[in-house]
Amino acid sequence: MSSAENTPQPGYQNLTPAQFAAEIRRPGAVLLDVRRPEEFAQGHLPEAVNMEVTAPDFAQRIARLDKKVPTYVYCRSGARSANAAGQLARAGFAHVSNLMGGVLDWSEPLTTR
Repeated sequence: MSSAENTPQPGYQNLTPAQFAAEIRRPGAVLLDVRRPEEFAQGHLPEAVNMEVTAPDFAQRIARLDKKVPTYVYCRSGARSANAAGQLARAGFAHVSNLMGGVLDWSEPLTTR
């Protein structure tokens, strides 16, 4: 039987902003902002690392991450991060979650530092 999780593609789950906010507070979680660097500079979630999903070296950059650590991805609206989440899952990451609606649906303050 399939679980009740919202998993449109095998290997990762979509989370609502409230679910995502609770999950990223877990110790050791990796938070990836997959938008362009200029978008990241305008405001991002605290503690996020910027790895642009459309950059030619995206696959090489994610290969350096720990595949066993829970990884949370987001972008502006959720489309690019869904793409990134799929790539992470195919690369063997064990626990990947995507923020549905991206920062457009995020209610908490963003940071520019």
